[in-house]
Amino acid sequence: MTSSKKTKSKPQQPQQPHEVPKERALRGSTSSLPMVSYISIVGVHTTLWSFVALYLPRTNFLGDLASFAQQAPPKTSQDRPQHPFLEALTTDPTTTLLYICLGAVVLQSWWAGWVREWWLKMGVRGTEDEKRTEIAHLNSRKLSISRDAWGATFATSLMIHFILILFGAPITSLSLKTYFLALLISIMTVYSPAYSIGIPTLGNGSAAIVNRWTWVRLFAEFSISNPIERMLVYSALGTVIGCWLGVIPIALDWDRPWQAWPLTPAFGAIAGYIVSSILAMTVNAVFQLAEEHTRTQQMLAEEKSK
Repeated sequence: MTSSKKTKSKPQQPQQPHEVPKERALRGSTSSLPMVSYISIVGVHTTLWSFVALYLPRTNFLGDLASFAQQAPPKTSQDRPQHPFLEALTTDPTTTLLYICLGAVVLQSWWAGWVREWWLKMGVRGTEDEKRTEIAHLNSRKLSISRDAWGATFATSLMIHFILILFGAPITSLSLKTYFLALLISIMTVYSPAYSIGIPTLGNGSAAIVNRWTWVRLFAEFSISNPIERMLVYSALGTVIGCWLGVIPIALDWDRPWQAWPLTPAFGAIAGYIVSSILAMTVNAVFQLAEEHTRTQQMLAEEKSK
């Protein structure tokens, strides 16, 4: 009787209405992630990234905008032999990076929409009607959320630009090229989590604190608790590692046009993003199959026990 009274008198914590469910743990099961559509979308996403990197810079639809971004030609020996396929990519690295960044804006906006949808479906709790109502309300704020996410992306690009300079990038002579590389890295690593999880804020509320902790947990501690976090962390790590490895060919004394700054780091970052996205998809699929196998074994054991 006493324990019953204590239970009734215990105050319940009020839930914040219509908050993005970033404070919800989303731990454990991968069954909430639609693997069939996820695998197909990852396939389309990585294929489009290959197109953006290799074929979009060959187009001329930007015209004057591309010529405006042109700088001095790369200081490499143009009489060195190279495959004809590389000519359009190496003639002007600034224009190449500009085209890739513009394609990345469109591509990552589309991809982040899918990531956010999966995040909300896994995070929203309640009845089906409650889920639909809350998701509809959250979707009505897409414009402001996207604006904040792009603001965080461009702000981060300035920080990455400074970091690239600290690691040896030219300070003044190739500043525009360096910034385009920083912008590309920021688009690939920042926009999707900022749009899906929400940008970290300095508020003292529980949602703001948990949101900041989520970013620290994911991108400082690399602690992953669900398939969506895995795809975000893997792609960010793959981009950074690919960019790092892409710097190596620049130091080689081959004097080829494709070694001009920052072509190899940019394409290395894209390759790392593609490989890590496929790796995340593979790991998620393996965990999905393992969970289904475990559930099947439990069902068989229950039937035998009966």
